Formats: sequence, structure tokens, C-alpha cells
Amino acid sequence: MRLPIALALAVGAAVVAIWAWLGHPVPAPSSPLAAGEKLPCVSYAPFRPGQSPFMAGLVIPPEQIDDDFERLAKITHCVRTYSTEMGLHVVPELARKHGLTVLQGIWIGRNPADNRIEIDEAVKAAQQNPDVIKAVIVGNEVLLRGEQTAIDLAAMIKEVREKVPAQVQVTYADVWEFWERNRDLARSVDFVTVHILPFWEDLPVAAEESVAHLGEIREHVGQIFAGKDILIGETGWPSEGRMREGALPSPSNQARVIQELLALAKAKNYRLNVIEAFDQPWKRASEGTVGGHWGFLDAYTRDFKFAWGQGVSDHPSWIAQAIGGVLVAFAVFAAALQGQRGAGVAPLRGTHWFATAGIAFFGGLLYPRLVATVPVESLALGGWIRGIAMLVLALAVPLACAAAIGARTRLVTLAVALNPSSVPGTSRLEKLVAFLLAASLVLVVQIAFGLVFDPRYKDFQFAGLTPIVAGFAFYALVAPAPRQESGRQAEMLAAAILLGCGLYIPINETVANWQALWTGGLILALSLTLWRLATAGRTR
Repeated sequence: MRLPIALALAVGAAVVAIWAWLGHPVPAPSSPLAAGEKLPCVSYAPFRPGQSPFMAGLVIPPEQIDDDFERLAKITHCVRTYSTEMGLHVVPELARKHGLTVLQGIWIGRNPADNRIEIDEAVKAAQQNPDVIKAVIVGNEVLLRGEQTAIDLAAMIKEVREKVPAQVQVTYADVWEFWERNRDLARSVDFVTVHILPFWEDLPVAAEESVAHLGEIREHVGQIFAGKDILIGETGWPSEGRMREGALPSPSNQARVIQELLALAKAKNYRLNVIEAFDQPWKRASEGTVGGHWGFLDAYTRDFKFAWGQGVSDHPSWIAQAIGGVLVAFAVFAAALQGQRGAGVAPLRGTHWFATAGIAFFGGLLYPRLVATVPVESLALGGWIRGIAMLVLALAVPLACAAAIGARTRLVTLAVALNPSSVPGTSRLEKLVAFLLAASLVLVVQIAFGLVFDPRYKDFQFAGLTPIVAGFAFYALVAPAPRQESGRQAEMLAAAILLGCGLYIPINETVANWQALWTGGLILALSLTLWRLATAGRTR
């Protein structure tokens, strides 16, 4: 018993040490704001969890906007809005109450009737509140979405300019590349509003390089539109979601980028608006997990995610996660001992215990992260079904595989789960492992196909896949050959499919994306495990 106890303690210590390292605050740059200094301007959308602009008939209560503005007035001088509807007509009045100015947005889409309502309401607001509304933004990324031409936009901008008070400026906002392609549009605006989002560039820019990138683009745009004032209308960094090449969303990266951006803006005297004030969970439906986490204020608590100039932990609950991980690891060792006793077999050899330790380590390390990510990454019914299934499998597979190692069961194949009568003599434990294998294979294929055929907004599910794949891989390394010698074509086919997916995903995402490398490696590991199941013990 000394070896399993020693291995269990070693695994537990390793899990705690790694979580302590992961949870240690990441140093932040010096605060870009002097005492009492506020942000120049922030993007504001009023939608709280459970609300979205796609909810027909939704009108945001004035009290909700009032509460938000009371909070924002403590940290900024200005808010940028994107629409006039769904209760946002009260924005000028409430902004005045809290000493805020407004960049009034007009949402322009394909529907002329909706556009007319937006334009008329914004013009009316500007005429009645020229002391609060400092500029009107006629359209947001309309050219990017392909919903209007530059000529049509110029006509709308001209109409608005003719109707708003002279002191209210008029502009249009879009990604910098679309301004570059439509330079004549600058003649229609009082100043050029460009979006520079290093994370969303066609060639994504890592957090540590994003500020330099923004500076280069800002200077480039300034040269193109020499003589025009430039507003960086959107820039920032997400705190959650999938990597894009080397660009990693995280709380520490968000804190770093925003503070470095503000410092650069002060040093270069750039006009700057940060996207965005509050997280907008509804954006996950169109932009994935990352889309809902651009706010530097939490959607639920409405508080800051970080403090200026202070280190930020990407895993602030690491102590609880470390404890949970140790409990999972110890449960794996207990499952192996119980499997051995239940089967009445001889004491396990060192290879069996080292395989159990491998399952315990990866399960203990990643399961707590999975518990934290499922609520963040699950959206709608399908997402929650997958998340709950992953929670179940990521715990059940390590325990079942450890018990199978302890009981010294043979390798199982998909036939045991799909057609048990074709493999006589299988135990309940073998049938359980086979069922978990079949269920896990469905889950992994669904995730792999998503990352191959529609990857842009898909999260990398490495936290949930790691315990599952590790469980089957270590079990396959030490278990005897399956009972049946033929009829394993399903394993070979699945292995081939996963081999292609596992190779493609890192290539498509580039080697700079460690989440893609990890996920692709897991898929390849499962492919090799299935190949082992398909070929072990076959008569040649």
C-alpha cells in the first residue's frame, strides 16, 4: 500500500502547486489614471443578463439605466450608445443628471423604416439636448456587415448634419480597414471614428503586442485622413473565451491591455473610447463566449473586474479549485482500490498504480476548471446539455477507468456498448466503461467537427476533454486485450476521423494557440487509444 499512498500524496501536492501557480496574481502595469482621473469615454449598452436587443417589445426600465449611469459617472466623463430604441430615449436626461456627456448612436441596418425611426429619434434628442449630446454616430460597422453602401451612408450623414444643432458633431464608426477602403466617406463626417480591436484582426494580435499594434494603426489612419480628427471609437480586450492564434482572453490580459491603451492615449493625446462598460451576455449568441465578456465591469455584480495598477488573478477561486482537484484525485485512487477488492484480484503492480496516478492527476487538475467554465461557455439548451454531459463524463470516466484498472478488466470495445450480446462474459464494469466510451466518442466528435467546420466562435473544450481522454488512454495502456478478436471496424473508422481532426485543428489555428494545440493533442490521443482498442490482441 505504500506506493499508491505515495503516488496519491504526490498527485495531490502537484495539483495544489499548479493551482497555486495559476491563481497567483499576474502583475499589472502602473495605473494610467492619476488620482481622481476618469476614463475619457466608454461604450454603453443597457442590457443585463436575460435581456437582449432581439427581445421583441423589451423596454429597458429608466431605473436600470439610472443605476448604471450612477456607477459610470464615478469612472468616466462620457458614454457612447448604439441605438435610440428600447427605452434608450431617456439617456440624455439621465446623463445630464449624472454629469455625463453622450456620443449618441444611431443603429443603421437594412430596413429603411427602422433606420428612419432611429434617425428621427436621434435628431430629436440632439436638438433637445445639445448640452449633453456632443456627437451623433450615424451607423456602427454598417459597411463591415454589408448592410448599406458608402453612398447611402453619406446621404444619411448629410441629412443628420443638416438637422442637428451646429455644436453637435456627426460621424460614422467602423473598423479601420473599412475606412481605408471607403476614404471618400471622410468628407461627410466632422471626425473619423475607427474601431481598432487587436483581438478581432484578421491576423489576431497577442495581448502583449496589442498596444503597439493599436499605435501603429492609429498613426496609419491619421496619415490617411490627415487634417481630420480621429476618435478610436472601440478598443479593448475580452476577459473570457477562446484563443485566436496567440490572442488569449483572460482577466489579467484585459486589465493589462486596457491600462496600457489608456497610457498610450494619454502619451499621444489620442481620443479614445473603451469597449465596453458592462459585459453583454447576449452577444454570446452571435460571437461565442468571447463576445459576452468585453466589459471591464461584471454583468451581474456591476463592479470592476480589476483594480487600476494592481495584479489580477485569472483564477481567484484557486484555493477551492485546488481542494476540489485533490478530492477528485483521491477519489480516482479510491476507485482503483475498490475495483481491486471488488474483483478479488491480486495486488496491482507498479504500472497499474502509475496509470491510475496519471488519471488522477489530469482529472484532479482539470475537473475544477471545467466546473468553472461550464456556466460561462454554455448557451441555450444545446450548450447546457453538452456542458452537463461533459461534467458527468469528465468525472465518471476517470473513476470507471481507474476501477477497471483495479479490477484488471480487459479492454472494452464499442461492440460491448452497442451490441452486448455479441461479446459474452463481459462484466458490469466492462459494460459501464464501454457505454462511457461510446458516449464520450459522440461528445468528442461533435466538438471536433465544430472546431473543423465552424471554428470561429467555438470554445476549446480542453478542460472537459482532458479527464475523459486521460482516463481511456491510461486504461488502454495497461489493460489486457479485448475479449473479441474481430468486429472492431467502428474503432478504426473513429480513429481515422479523429486523427484528421486532431491534425487539422492546430494547423488551422496556428501553433501560437496553445488551446488549439492542447485540444488537438487530446483528439489525437483519443485516436491512438481507439487504434489500440481496434488492434490489441487481434490474430494476424
